[in-house]
Formats: sequence, structure tokens, C-alpha cells
Amino acid sequence: MADDSTSGFKAGQTALIVRVPEAEPSVRGWRERLDPSARAGVPAHVTVLFPFLDESRMDALVHSALADVLGSHQAFDLRFERCGRLPEVLYLVPEPDTPLRRLTEAVAERWPEAPPYGGRFAEIVPHLTIAQGQEDAVLEEIQAGLAGSLPFTSRVSSVELIVHDGVKWQERASFALGERSRS
Repeated sequence: MADDSTSGFKAGQTALIVRVPEAEPSVRGWRERLDPSARAGVPAHVTVLFPFLDESRMDALVHSALADVLGSHQAFDLRFERCGRLPEVLYLVPEPDTPLRRLTEAVAERWPEAPPYGGRFAEIVPHLTIAQGQEDAVLEEIQAGLAGSLPFTSRVSSVELIVHDGVKWQERASFALGERSRS
């Protein structure tokens, strides 16, 4: 949800995210200062789809369809060992990113009226935003400071539906991914 600093968040907006609690010790301080989504209550995460359907459309049928679409994907592990950049944005790179892309593609295919990032970008780039709207020198300082806390891994076993209530983002539902034994 790195691209919303210019427009702000609106009541009733929804998003589908993968929480990455393992990132919090390393990125919380930076995110709280330099990522508008963190200040609006969004935890460290990788976005699956934003914006999703308006909250007014969130009914039992949509929840059931989300459970089906997301439950057909297996849980997976992500490794974060390096930073990446977009213009004025510093983020952690999730590897492998293919399972995240597949989640985004599956939800966007089921709800074509909700393309990733409103259709503003041609390519899906899974990422965990740390800072945005900053000059390169600030991003370089953050990146250097993160070096000692990487790498880490995170198990992705669910996707959260969050809703903006006009002030903060709130979790509304969690959808489990399929489980496969980790051998």
C-alpha cells in the first residue's frame, strides 16, 4: 500500500494484505515515521490487493469467494534478505515473490473491477514498504541501518482483509491458505 501518500485513505476502502510480524522489530520505527499506512494502523505487510472492493460490498458471498480463492493456494515461507527501491520508496524484497504474485493475480482475476493499485501499474511488485516520499540519502541511511537485522523468514498462512474506518485501518477477516506439510 505504498502508493497512497498523495491521495490519503478513504473510509470504506479495503485491502488484502499478508502480515509479516517478523519484520516489526526491524522496521516499525521507520514505518511509523515514514510510511503513511503504518501511521494509519497497518502492520508490516506485503499487499496482495489494494484497493479491493468497497466495504459496502463485503457480504457473506464475497467472504465465501475470498475463502475459496485464497484457500486454493498453499501456505508458504518468505525470506527477506535485501532492500529494493521504487521512486522515493524503500522496501524489503520478499523471496520468492511468485506465491504473492499468484495470490494477487487470483484475486484480481475473480474481481476484475479491482485491479492491483487501481490499475496504475503494469507490473505487480510484491514488497514490504519501509519508507516513502523520501530522498535517496534518507533511504540509504535506513537501508544501512537495516543490514544487521536481515535476513529473516516469515510463514504466510493467511491473508487479512482490512478496512479503513475513516481514521484507521482495522482487520475485518482472515482467510487461511491451504496447508502442506513442511518436510
